[in-house]
Amino acid sequence: MRFVFFASLFVIILLLLGLSLPSGAVVAAPQPQGFATSTPGPDGRIIYIVKEGDTCSQVALLHGIAVTQLRQFNTRLDENCTLTPGQQLIVGLSVSSLPTAGPATAPPTPTATLTPVSGTTEVCILLFNDANGDALRQETEFGIDGGAVSLTNVNGSYSKTENTTSAVDPDTLEPVRACFVDVPQGDYNISMAVPDDYNPTMAVSYKLTVKAGDRASIDFGAQSKTVTVSDPAATEGSGRSPLLGIFGLLLLLGGAGLGYYAYRSSQPTSKLKGSPLDKR
Repeated sequence: MRFVFFASLFVIILLLLGLSLPSGAVVAAPQPQGFATSTPGPDGRIIYIVKEGDTCSQVALLHGIAVTQLRQFNTRLDENCTLTPGQQLIVGLSVSSLPTAGPATAPPTPTATLTPVSGTTEVCILLFNDANGDALRQETEFGIDGGAVSLTNVNGSYSKTENTTSAVDPDTLEPVRACFVDVPQGDYNISMAVPDDYNPTMAVSYKLTVKAGDRASIDFGAQSKTVTVSDPAATEGSGRSPLLGIFGLLLLLGGAGLGYYAYRSSQPTSKLKGSPLDKR
């Protein structure tokens, strides 16, 4: 009886709590965000394969981007934005991908200096030709044309894309950077898509926090796929003495001789002609 009493009391409390909630209250489930495309590639690019009848407007609408941003991702599109079936288009950049090629994985090092800008910040990006693949820019390593860099606020309030350049400032003789101006302060994801004929030598994504009045400069490195690096193991092996080969051949011949001798020793001894045993 005591159990029935407490069970009834528990049910009554639940009913009273239910009556205290406002009628019609519905908790909305968060809507997933992202690209309606396949998994990003190792270089951070999200690729869409053009189908028969596709147009730039349809592809941009399908992936939630503007046609101008689609053109910035794909600098080789002509003025009419002509598409052909089977063509690969970059429709987005992943902020969590890591590089799979290149000898180094050091993250880019940001440098921030205060400027008189009030209320906003400026973020400048350089994609440099990392000729020696050490993930560090030397004075002789300049910019690369055709890279697509995306700057996106983590809360989605800001998102823009710029293209990198190989131009050089004639006054400072320094590479010209792709700059995002009038950027609100906050936390941002930076994603870099290197051109098809390059491999990244550094991480292709970076998280950055900027405050109003800051000016941030971020470097990304990439190495041409045509650059070949010598194999130290192969170089070391090529300098071995030919005496090792001769010694190995002698061991092989010696082993064959011992095998033949063992074979002959295992055969029964033949009878000699003219032996007294034959005249029985």
